[in-house]
Order: sequence, then C-alpha cells, then structure tokens
Amino acid sequence: MEKTNVRELQDVVIRFSGDSGDGMQLTGTLFSDTSALLGNGISTFPDYPAEIRAPQGTVAGVSGFQVHFGSHRELNPGDYCDVLVAMNPAALKANRKWLKQGATVIIDGDSITEEHLKKAGFATLDPIAELGLDEYNVVIPDITSMTREALKQTGLDNKAVVKCKNMFALGICFYLFDRPEAYAYKYLETKFARKNPVVAEANKLAIDAGYNYAANTHQFANTYTVSPAPLEKGTYRTVNGNVATAWGLCAAAEKAGLPLFCGSYPITPATVILEELAKRKDLGVKTVQAEDEIAGICTAIGAAFAGNFAVTTTSGPGLSLKSEALGLAVMTELPL
Repeated sequence: MEKTNVRELQDVVIRFSGDSGDGMQLTGTLFSDTSALLGNGISTFPDYPAEIRAPQGTVAGVSGFQVHFGSHRELNPGDYCDVLVAMNPAALKANRKWLKQGATVIIDGDSITEEHLKKAGFATLDPIAELGLDEYNVVIPDITSMTREALKQTGLDNKAVVKCKNMFALGICFYLFDRPEAYAYKYLETKFARKNPVVAEANKLAIDAGYNYAANTHQFANTYTVSPAPLEKGTYRTVNGNVATAWGLCAAAEKAGLPLFCGSYPITPATVILEELAKRKDLGVKTVQAEDEIAGICTAIGAAFAGNFAVTTTSGPGLSLKSEALGLAVMTELPL
C-alpha cells in the first residue's frame, strides 16, 4: 500500500451529523476531548436532538456536533466545515450549505436507499449529483455493514450492533487526523465496562474497524496533522455555555450582594443551567424546579419582589409560555 501523504493544517472544523439516535454528540465529544488532550485549541457546538423526535430519516430529525480544533486558541466553533460526517441522506441535505469548497464528505453508503432518500426529500436517487457535490471529496463507506461484520462475534443483537456505527465513523476520523484511540477506549471502559463489558468491547472494536478501513483503502488522498497550541501551563477544564452561564449568575449575585434564586422548569437544552445551580448550595443558591414554565417564572418574580437576585431559564417554546409573566415583571419593574 502506498504511504498516504501527510499535510499539516492550522485548524480544522468537523461536523458530525445524523439522526437524533445516532450518537453524534458522543462521537463529537470523544473526538474533541482526544484533541484537547493532545494540546489543540478547542471550541465546539452541539446541535441537540429534540426531546420530541421528528420522524427518523427526515431533515427535521437531524442533530449533530461540530468541533473546531487547531494549533492555536480557538474562540468559536466555526461556520463552515472541512469535514462532514453524515450518517444518512437527511444529514447530508441539512448540512450541504455548511461545506467549505473542496471539503471531505463521509456518508454511510448503507443509508443511501430509495426509502431514506424519499424521507429526506430528495427528488432523485443520486444525492451527490442533486446536491452538486461532484467537486468535493465524497467518500461513501458502507459503515453499517462493516460495523456488523466487525462485531459479528460479540453476540450482541442487531440493534445494539448498529448503535456502534458512530464509533466506526469516529475511527475513520481518528485515522484521518492522526488522533490516538487511547482516550476513547478509556472512556468506553469507564462508561460500560463494569455494567456491560460486551458493549464496551463492541464500541472499541468498531473504532478499530473504522480506523483500519481508513488506513487500508485509497479513499483518502491525504491524512492531516494539527500541532498542539501554545497553551499556558495549568489546570484546564471542559466547560459549555450552560455551565458558564450558571457560574456567571453565581458571580453576578455575589458582586450584587444578593442571594441567588432560580425558579425554572427543565427543557432541552437549557436544563443544565438549573442542574448546575442546584449544586451550588455552598454558595447560598436556592433553586426550585416548578411544575411548568409559567410557575417557574412566577416563583422567580416572587423571589425578586422579596429581594433576591432572581433568575429563570428556558429555551424557545418555554419563552413563549413565559411571555405573559415576563410582561408582569416589566410592568412591576422587578429585575428578572
């Protein structure tokens, strides 16, 4: 086999995308954490799946995870991607507009069926031509079939085996960007090994299979390296927007000299703010998980009236439900 050319890049944006049950958040997180441990600058953007799922295989049901890593500090997750990993035609269609010119597209060949193409709204049976991807580096491995083949000796049922296909895709990306597999193995062992060691082993085998597929085919003209960023020595932590918001609220309440109160109702993706604040009883934070969004904001209005630094949290549909109480807070001039 000819040795693949190795190119050094300053930064790369990868978007992992698929149905809400395809495990793209886990795939992206493992790739991100592996890159962070190598010393790269990292910024990510998870596209959370809806709790009420759209029909499987449709564009509305697509979710994903974008990671921007580089040889310097990354301040944003990037807009357009260098690599798109699409687990089905719907993911390909949903993310076509975010491809950089000449980007690499990896799509599960097993998903390109008449049924899947119809669900995704394609007019023809050739999604590559229909989306104008002829000038892109499109790789179409049969990810699902090869995952089944790699795991046929594990004794897992077909449903459990197919759930491991995201790890096959991760293995391809590990090879493509010269990432070690050790951290992902350790995570899988920690998560599954005690309660379900067969699942842990199956996911590790799937990573290996994806890595070996990429290494032993001529589908990729180049592999890539991204040097570590010049970061200051110290202890680093993973932090997302929700956690940072919660910490910011704690700091703001402390600076204001007021007790922090959060009255809210869980709703994806804002729930983590409430969960994080609930951990901070040591800082005097009070939290109430109300029975619905309206009760959540009304408890916060009452807390503001009583002199607390009052907060309520939500996302799109929750904001609609809170709008009347929000008007009350404005009219009564209560900080919220």
